[in-house]
Amino acid sequence: MLILPLMRMIDTHTHLYVEAFDSDRNEVIEKSINTGITHFFLPAIDSSYTGKMYQLEKQYPDNIRLMTGLHPTHVKENYKEELKHVSDNLSKRDFIAVGEIGIDLYWDKTFLKQQQDTFNQQILLAKKYHLPIVIHCRNAFDEVFEILNDHKGDSLYGVFHCFTGTYQQALQAIDLNFILGIGGVVTFKNGQIDQFLDKIPLQKIVLETDSPYLAPVPYRGKRNESGYLKLINQKVSEIYGMTNDEIAKITTGNALSVFKINLKY
Repeated sequence: MLILPLMRMIDTHTHLYVEAFDSDRNEVIEKSINTGITHFFLPAIDSSYTGKMYQLEKQYPDNIRLMTGLHPTHVKENYKEELKHVSDNLSKRDFIAVGEIGIDLYWDKTFLKQQQDTFNQQILLAKKYHLPIVIHCRNAFDEVFEILNDHKGDSLYGVFHCFTGTYQQALQAIDLNFILGIGGVVTFKNGQIDQFLDKIPLQKIVLETDSPYLAPVPYRGKRNESGYLKLINQKVSEIYGMTNDEIAKITTGNALSVFKINLKY
């Protein structure tokens, strides 16, 4: 486990390239950097955003790292073409992870079989390139765990992004070699994870915003930003009974370990 000497933090999951930031993207990034959120890990959604992701990486080469993958809610009739795009990306350049990938049954189950196939294929790609995966799981823990169990082993690892499951599901995820991504939900009154999070070893969590979505209290319902990671860090420090600096150093070290990268500080 790596422990950093300064309170500089990584937003391990942010969609800075989406339309919600088109009017003030650079301002949001600069403001976050100035408040100590110095690095941003960007998960993919689908091929339509790849160009904007590459552009941001070029603009902030010391601060931004990219993932590639097909988000489960974007698995449609053309999912095989999208999978080819992910495979082609991985063959051409480096990424820190395959993500965000998984299963989402919140809206409907129309493409469940395609989501399962897509999830499975992307796990195989991650194993091929020795990369972690970043999982999106919504109303689908049983379905996600079923596929993960088929691939269980040292070569399967990563982050359960925006974890909102039960304590038992958290233990199951950790047993499968995953750590938990903790975001704004931990600040919600009905978020529930704050009720058991202190039972989870601190070495098994990373912090994220999922911006522009799921802003923490007191900004719930508004656009989320990477700078709000400090509010999530504060809530986690209260839950564990530790200082903000201690939580920041340990969880940032966890992120560097799971993504197997070195960053400039």
